[in-house]
Amino acid sequence: MSYIRVIIPAYNEEGSIAKVIKDIPDHIAEIIVVDNCSTDQTTKEILKAGATALYENRMGYGYACLKGLNYIKSLNSKTDIVVFLDGDYSDYPEQMNDLIKPILKEDIDFVIGARVKSKREEGAMTFPQIFGNWLATSLMRLFFNSKFTDLGPFRAIKYEKLLQLRMEDKTYGWTVEMQLKALKQKLTYTEVEIDYRNRIGESKVSGTVKGAVMAGVKILGWIFKYAFK
Repeated sequence: MSYIRVIIPAYNEEGSIAKVIKDIPDHIAEIIVVDNCSTDQTTKEILKAGATALYENRMGYGYACLKGLNYIKSLNSKTDIVVFLDGDYSDYPEQMNDLIKPILKEDIDFVIGARVKSKREEGAMTFPQIFGNWLATSLMRLFFNSKFTDLGPFRAIKYEKLLQLRMEDKTYGWTVEMQLKALKQKLTYTEVEIDYRNRIGESKVSGTVKGAVMAGVKILGWIFKYAFK
């Protein structure tokens, strides 16, 4: 039996977080939701839904993920796999079993949920997201012979391998940092095509010009840092 824990960063997701938690498969050992400076009732909804609620007062996607990871490190309980997904209900949490299957059945280290066009709801990804994904994955293919097609947030990784990556990004670069370090450390990886829908509420990154630009700069910074390291 594998012990799987889920980390969900959440910022002002009171309208969606209970739906996300409800749709996660029952066999998951623990669902950890990190409230990242929400000004609404996100934490209240997390607790009502029966998940573990943490609070991170430093704004940033990476800060929230690191908070969840540090919590797992503090546990005496075993963890074999960590799954990350967003709290906006754009992912389909019930597809988590498909995401972790390559780890359980094929001993793959790292799995990305790929938001392919044929499985995306119209409008679910903005143009900056689509272009940013294409550019980042093209550069990773050029510099590292990568086979990644997406920087999707719905992802699963063996816990021991996640610790080995020594994650450090505090904001927008968390996902690409994980993929670059996985390539550098020669982790085995694959992608699983997943469904993707329009999120509940407004995007905190791609929904604003500032967020999209900052995310793009951070992602490209990580890629060029590793390309010429």
